[in-house]
Amino acid sequence: MLIGISPLMSPELLSILYRMGHGDEIVLADAHFPGESVNQNVIRADGLGVPDLLDAVLPLFALDAYADSPVYMMDATPGDTLDPAVESAYRDVLDRHWPETPPIAKVERFAFYDQARAAFAVVMTGETAKYGNVILKKGVTPA
Repeated sequence: MLIGISPLMSPELLSILYRMGHGDEIVLADAHFPGESVNQNVIRADGLGVPDLLDAVLPLFALDAYADSPVYMMDATPGDTLDPAVESAYRDVLDRHWPETPPIAKVERFAFYDQARAAFAVVMTGETAKYGNVILKKGVTPA
């Protein structure tokens, strides 16, 4: 255990966050996401929900202030709907840590997979919310 770091943070996840550079992205993926199929750098956070993991990551991780939006979620496929409570839960955590963050950008499903392929890493969580995936773009650590 480390003082000031959430016990939800595994050593692997701390290492990933530390090694990421400005503009690199990390996917906090729901339990249904094809993480192993889209990215070679996958770590597990089974049993954790995305809001709790966001709450553990965001005190350690500056979001990219130069991006139109440093936070992305998968948009619903045609004929499907999003549960607004999912985005609201993520937004609540964002607002607690980085209240100036622009609105969360929605990304078409296959474009989201492409973005995940280019991400630094994918964290597979136990999140069961439909469309519960989120991508964070790392910014410059404040002085």
